[in-house]
Amino acid sequence: MDEPEAFHVPYDHILIDRDAAIATVTLNRPKVLNALNVALLVELRRAFEELESDRELRAIILTGSGDRAFAAGADIGELGALPSAVAGVAQARAGQAVTLQIERMRTPVIAAVNGFALGGGCEIAMSCDFRFASEKAKFGQPEVNLGLLPGYGGTQRTTRLLGRGMAMFLCMSGEMIDAHEALRIGLVQRVVTHEELMPETKRIAGIIASKAPLAVAATKRAIDDGSSISLGASLELEALHFGTLVDSSDFKEGTSAFLAKRPANFTGA
Repeated sequence: MDEPEAFHVPYDHILIDRDAAIATVTLNRPKVLNALNVALLVELRRAFEELESDRELRAIILTGSGDRAFAAGADIGELGALPSAVAGVAQARAGQAVTLQIERMRTPVIAAVNGFALGGGCEIAMSCDFRFASEKAKFGQPEVNLGLLPGYGGTQRTTRLLGRGMAMFLCMSGEMIDAHEALRIGLVQRVVTHEELMPETKRIAGIIASKAPLAVAATKRAIDDGSSISLGASLELEALHFGTLVDSSDFKEGTSAFLAKRPANFTGA
């Protein structure tokens, strides 16, 4: 499969690797533990815009370069130079725009957390659809140590993912937790050895990529949109997605393949 022309646009702070229907986006500032400066956030937003327009894509993996960090938070030098409350609001909104963009992607996004995921790094990981972690991974929202609160969605996503009490604990104490504690509280969905992290994440991404893309996208929309409305309204939303999928060619292919005991050939139509 030829890569879209957009993938050949150079990036300074991220890497994009394409393997058939799976793209891997790597935060690439290893000397500063992949700290999220403004330039990296701008590149990340542009990269996900390009990925969203690629109709051949079926899954995205987001990870960090090096062996120590997914992303160890925002660039403290840049934060310290913010001149005013207005600039602070703009900074938070820029980070929130990236996390919202990742969260709203049509294509599923899996975080492969290979080390520190702190502050903005934890917030970006939480915006992914689910998270796998290396045993070396550490998570936390330490912004309180700087006299701040999490500004890229951390106060809200920790609450939605983990509940009010755990959100209060993580955001007020600034405590770091390890991968196994993150698994226990539901912040990550799988913990593997450091060496197994990318192979296992790619294996699951491959499984998702083999499924009917319309069904995967509708599942994501039903879960995300349904989580903020009443049960009755969310069930109606689920039924509407179900009905729409019954009209798809992929549904006909899936049922035919099942009855014929052959692999399905989904096309996204």
